[in-house]
This record gives sequence, C-alpha cells and structure tokens, in this order.
Amino acid sequence: MSNEKWLLRNRKVDLKAMSDKYKISQLLCKLMVNRDITDDNIINSYINPVYENLHSPKTMKDIALAVDIIKRKIQENKKIRIIGDYDVDGIISVFILYTALKECGANVDYEIPDRIKDGYGINENIVKTAYDEDVDTIITCDNGISAIDQIQYAKNLGLTVIVTDHHDVPFVEENGVRTFISSQADAIINPKQIECEYEFKSICGAGVAFKLMEVLYEELGMNKEECYKLIEFVAIATVCDVVDLIDENRIFVKNGLNMLNNTTNIGIKALKKASGLEDKEITAYHLGFVIGPCLNASGRLDSAKKGLELLLMENYEEAENLAQEIVDLNDARKKMTKEGVDRAINIIDSTEINNDKILVVYIPDIHESLAGIVAGRVKEKYNKPTIILTKSEEGVKGSARSIEEYNMFEGLLACKELLDKFGGHPMAAGLSLQEDKVDELRKELNNKCKLTDEDLTRKIMIDASLPLEYLNINLIKELDVLEPFGKGNAKPVFGVRDVKVTKAMLLGKDKNILKLRLLTNNNLTIDAMIFNDLENFENKVIEKYGNEGLDNLYNKFNNNISMDFTFYPSINEWNGNKSIQIIVNGIR
Repeated sequence: MSNEKWLLRNRKVDLKAMSDKYKISQLLCKLMVNRDITDDNIINSYINPVYENLHSPKTMKDIALAVDIIKRKIQENKKIRIIGDYDVDGIISVFILYTALKECGANVDYEIPDRIKDGYGINENIVKTAYDEDVDTIITCDNGISAIDQIQYAKNLGLTVIVTDHHDVPFVEENGVRTFISSQADAIINPKQIECEYEFKSICGAGVAFKLMEVLYEELGMNKEECYKLIEFVAIATVCDVVDLIDENRIFVKNGLNMLNNTTNIGIKALKKASGLEDKEITAYHLGFVIGPCLNASGRLDSAKKGLELLLMENYEEAENLAQEIVDLNDARKKMTKEGVDRAINIIDSTEINNDKILVVYIPDIHESLAGIVAGRVKEKYNKPTIILTKSEEGVKGSARSIEEYNMFEGLLACKELLDKFGGHPMAAGLSLQEDKVDELRKELNNKCKLTDEDLTRKIMIDASLPLEYLNINLIKELDVLEPFGKGNAKPVFGVRDVKVTKAMLLGKDKNILKLRLLTNNNLTIDAMIFNDLENFENKVIEKYGNEGLDNLYNKFNNNISMDFTFYPSINEWNGNKSIQIIVNGIR
C-alpha cells in the first residue's frame, strides 16, 4: 500500500463576507472555496441548481445551422440515422436524440458500433451501410470530432453529416506548435472547439445532444417542458461520464435525480427493480455504481443496443426480462473485473514491475472491454499511473488511468513511435501497439517520467478540522445542500485529532463492520462506523497499544486509546430515535 500524507486545505478567503452575501454558513462557504467554486455565477447555480440557471444553448457554435438542417430534413421526410457510442454517455445520447427527433416527427433510426468488432466511433463500414440503406443524414453523438476520414468518406457519398460531441478536438503537432483539425461535416457542435463561445466546456455527450434538441423544440414551437423531461437521462450520463459536477452538470444531476425517483420510464423502473433499488432513494452514487455499470455492461460483454432497447421499451414484462439479463451481465462483468484486478496485483507484486513509477501490465486473456476498469482499480491500490494491456486481433490493446500528478496523454505522446494508435485525456487514455513493443513501452514511459516519491504519496486532503462536540443535526442537514457529490464536487473530508476510543464492536453477519464508541472533549459519547479496511485499524491499534490493547478494546469498556480520524458525519435513525454518528474513512 502506498503511504499517505494528510494535508489541510487552507484557502485565504473572507468567509464571513461570503457567508453574509449568500446567506449560508461559513463552513459551507469554506467547503465551496475548497472546490474552487468561487465565481459568482457558479456559486449561484451551485446554491440554486434551477433550470433558470442553465446557459442559453444558442451560443454553441453551429447549433443554429444544425437545427436548420434537421428542420429541413424533417419537412422533406429524409431518413436520419443517429450514430452513438457503446458507453453510458453514448447510449443515453442516442436515446435523447432518438426520442426527441421522433417526437418532432423525424424519420429516424440509430446505430451503435460494437465495442470489439467496430471499435470506437463512426467507421467507413457504418457509413457505407447507411448509404446503402438510403440514409440521407447522419448525426453522431458522443463521437465524431476526430472522425476526419470517415466523415470525408460520408461527404464523398453525398451524405449530410452533423457531429455532436464533447471530446477533445484533434490536433497535429509540429515543432511544439499544435494545429487543431476539423472534419468536413455540415455542422459540428462541441463546446471544446476554440471558436465555440459556449461558456461551460465540461458537459458530457448527452448534455450536448440535449442542448441541440432544446433549440430544435423551440424552433418547431414544441413545449419546452417536454424537452426538460429528458433531463433525468442527461443526469445518468453526466454522473457516469465523470465530468465535473458543477455549473450546468449540477443542475442536470440535482433535478434529474428527483425525476429518476419518480420516473415513468419503464426501462429505468425495471432496472431499478432488477438491481434492488426499487424502494431506495436514488442518489448520484446509484447512478455511478449501479445503474450506469449495468447499462455499460451491455456494451462491454454484449451489445450496447440492449441498454438502449431497455430505455425505449413500452411493455413492462419485456422490460423486466431484459433488465434482469442486463443485471446478470453486470454481475458477470464484476466477477471478471475482480479476477483481472487480482491477477494484475499478483503480477506487480511478484515481479520487478513493483519498482516502476508507471505500471504497465500485460494480461493477454483479460476481456479487452475491462482493461480500463481494472487499470482504475490497480491505480487506486498503488496510487501510480497504470496501463493494463490485453491481446487483441491486431496486436495488443489497452487502457490507461492516471493520477493528478501525471498527464497520461502527454506521456503517451512522448512515446508515440512505439504505438499504433492512442488517444485520450490527462487522466485516462486508450492505446494499441504490437506485442514485441510492450516491454519497450514500459521502460520508455518510466525513463521519461519525472514522478518523484512525493508525487506518488497518496494525499488525503482534509477540508476542515471539525471537533466532534461541534456536530449537530442542523450542521449535518446543511451539508446535504452540497449533494450530489462526484468529480469536481468531492464529498467533504473532515479531520479530528486525538479522539478517545473507549470501546469497539464488530457487527454484520460477516463481522466486517466496526462500531467504535468515542468520547468527545465535553464528555459526550458518539458512535463511529468503519466499513472498510478493518485490518488497517487493528494493525494500527496493535502497533501502538499491543495485542492486549486490541483485546481490551473489544472486551472491556472505558478504554483510553487515542487516534486521529478523517470522517464524514451522518444521522443514524433507529426506532424513531435520531443520533449523530461519524463514518470514518481514514485512521492514524
């Protein structure tokens, strides 16, 4: 396990003035400032995530042009084909465009590439099939910005092409100068284009698709409320595509979660039931770790069209069967993921790879659609940038996941002569290369990287030191304002020093939950729950107080063991009584 360093975030800001201005507590102000939420507009949409604070889609480059084209194609009853991507954002983007265009009277169908057969994005095969089937217009979603040749091919065949995407714009680099390139598409909607004046650059593919439909509805004189019904789906894609949960994304997710909890969509209802969420309140956590992975599993182990078909279903019994099939696929995916992670850890711990700063692990028979998830888990364990490679038809393919201190895209760019193909972001990338180059890539990446031991030390950022006697129900309720948590709006981490632990109990049928009795400075007792890494807790107690200290903690009352914790407070309701407890995530 990598060692950790606890750091207290301390930004110099006049919290009192901010608190008076926005009528929220200084603690909330501090937490927002810690998340770089300091701009007036962003603070506003953060505290009031209402539709009025969405930006006007009309400032998006080419959106008016695209709407004109679509309007004309609907009037002429031309055949439109949507081409999506096989992940959650792609599936949802197709769903939004397809549902909304149908509502507007368009003659429309869709195609989603097969992850393994077709690979990412639109390809010549898909274009040729569309042409052969008399499609007039292709609309891409969550892909297309870098499909320069494929779109040229479509244009040569006389097709109309509209691109909606949110990925980085491709460039060629000569002597350190980057020139951005764009395709011959009839309209390209992507806020990441330099010429695009849209003020929020971090919306996901489904967000871009939604914005396009918003303008189309308005132009056709359709009811805006109808368009806003799609926001529950934008919320799923926003959480699952891990874009920053601030500004518009927060408005989508906060409102979308309310809608999802009362959804009328048969597919979502069936999926909630099949995954055991029927009577639970759906949170951002459930989107990211239950609903999203289920939709994703269809694109990983089968066809992404299954996930889309589920959302489009009108018969509840059929939806129940398909939802169950998708949940089973996700369970299979989880099992395969765990096996992949265990194998990767085994290889790292038993070879010299362990000494590398960038982990490159080749596991020939791992399912290629799982390489990214496995890379993410391995990165979490070692806190090192990680690439997991697997054997594919043309050689070796893989996925990379990084840490804040290392730009994976630039790292791969520096080794591009060893790679057949690569693309991605600072934190995540995909690559393919020949088998005989794997070891060379591992050495080259490690030789070129400037990561220090300090960079690889896991940093636990603590938002505020919060003595336990300050906790009260109102403070905890106020923290709910910050939800939903996710990228760019991380769940706050509080710290407390020298807490007296008087007793410990193991709970749960597998005895894998630890409940501690703590004593506050003003001699009140409060419970602390530890849900993971019990071993770590026990080892730390033994280290300082010996085995006897640990035995006493479990078997006697009134022990006096002192520890530091990082935690998040919560309210425990039991038999109608409310009490305050803390959920511990770090110990020292």
